Amino acid sequence: MPNPLIPRFGATVCLVLSLNCVITLAHAATIPCEGLRGLTAPNVSITLATTVPAGSFLPPDTAAPVTMPAFCRVAGVASPMADSTIKFEVWMPLSWNGKLDSGGNGGYGRGFALPVDFMVPALHRGYAVAGTDMGHPLTVGYDASWAYGKPTKIIDWAYQANHVTAGVAKTIIKAFYGDGPHLSYFTGCSDGGHEALMEAQRFPDDYDGIIGGALANNWSLQSAAHVWQARALINSALPTSKFPLIHNAALAACDALDGIRDGIIENPLRCNFDPGVLQCDGADGPNCLTAAQVDAVRKMYSGPVNPRTGAPIYPGEEPGSELGWSFTLPPTPGGIGPQFYKYFVYQNPSWDMNTLDFDYDVTYGQAVGGPIVDSTNPDLRAFEERGGKFIMYHGWADQAINPRNSANYFESVARSIAPANRSDQAPLSPSQIKQTQQFLRLFFIPGMPHCLGGPGVDTFDALSALENWVERGIAPDEIIGSHTGASIGPNIMTAPPPGSSFTRPLCPYPQVAHYNGHGSTSDASNFSCGNSQSDDAGN
Repeated sequence: MPNPLIPRFGATVCLVLSLNCVITLAHAATIPCEGLRGLTAPNVSITLATTVPAGSFLPPDTAAPVTMPAFCRVAGVASPMADSTIKFEVWMPLSWNGKLDSGGNGGYGRGFALPVDFMVPALHRGYAVAGTDMGHPLTVGYDASWAYGKPTKIIDWAYQANHVTAGVAKTIIKAFYGDGPHLSYFTGCSDGGHEALMEAQRFPDDYDGIIGGALANNWSLQSAAHVWQARALINSALPTSKFPLIHNAALAACDALDGIRDGIIENPLRCNFDPGVLQCDGADGPNCLTAAQVDAVRKMYSGPVNPRTGAPIYPGEEPGSELGWSFTLPPTPGGIGPQFYKYFVYQNPSWDMNTLDFDYDVTYGQAVGGPIVDSTNPDLRAFEERGGKFIMYHGWADQAINPRNSANYFESVARSIAPANRSDQAPLSPSQIKQTQQFLRLFFIPGMPHCLGGPGVDTFDALSALENWVERGIAPDEIIGSHTGASIGPNIMTAPPPGSSFTRPLCPYPQVAHYNGHGSTSDASNFSCGNSQSDDAGN
């Protein structure tokens, strides 16, 4: 039987792992699942090819089995460079919809645990699915020690692993089914959002449609922000027991700005909450903040600033996110920040986050790490020109990746296609927004923390919205969300269940949902998307 990874029939061929090239095949014959174990290609080793029967299945790097339809499981290792060990998995359902969906990772790479969260629900929808460990074994917490003295592994994690996996997955899929995939999608959140933009920017031919949530694309400056937040909270001795106090005060100040009191701040850009109202009149106590703690809260909202120039470095947390602020406290003090400076910038495992200079170190870190790990390039013309569509989403209560960073990126893309005489400080024009929304739309989810959960909408079928956009040309003017408590992955692939007790429309930025003034405020049909009332929106 012919081997589809070997040049045949005059196909245009390149190394399967070239960063800018994918093998094309001419009418390759199908290969049974177990036969895929014999595939060979430069720098690729297939280590597993087996048919998994319908029923209970324990995915790699996970602790709980899931119920799956029957599928062909292929696993392997790719080594595009001398020090690369990129593990990948490709799962192909026996009943296939003709499409591929790849799942993004999380943090500094958590093996297959995060990709699996997106792969499982997509497989149930009939997709062939793929994921990668990003080139290093499963990590605990935010450990990036795998990067110590290993610059190749940083490149693999930053962008190479996903691109290589996309190419290998497409080749394996064609070998198994004899055709396709006809369309390819990518879904991810957090670092998966960082990966999503990396794909659109560096490898615009890999995917036809991309969903990126809580986009950690500004990794170098986000790392500085996490250190800033940790130092503010720790140095002020602000206990986590006071986070609900601050949160409730923020809600009291801003919840009703949209005309509804529902425990959710619809648009934090309109919120001018000052934590000074909580300052103790006398001694410290459980129901007030010391002066130092008030200052720490203000630092959380402001985000880091350059001490020499006063220029903002990265956006601050939004009012409504307070319950999750322990993210940068022990046992992971500084979040992703210390690991970035220890292993990506200074190659010094003993580096102390308390030594970070928010002028020199931030500038140096961005210069050293940014060109490799940041996916901030606003030039998406190649992705747009080939018909690619991109849905961004971000919870307004995100405690880990500050949501205004996503707004800033959207606006940078809009300005990159603007007339040259428009200032970067000017509000976006309607034409800039319209042009950008032809291929890129950003949806904010009020009250949702990092990637999932929260008191409001936490589940929405972004994948169906993307399919309609890519396959039928129907752009999502709104996405109806519900509150189901779904986990990451399923929460962006699930429509509101029949009889949902709480639904709301999610609107493309800079629009927000407005209550029409009648009917239940738990019913999406009583809301409509319209312009924000914030003077800050679009700035």
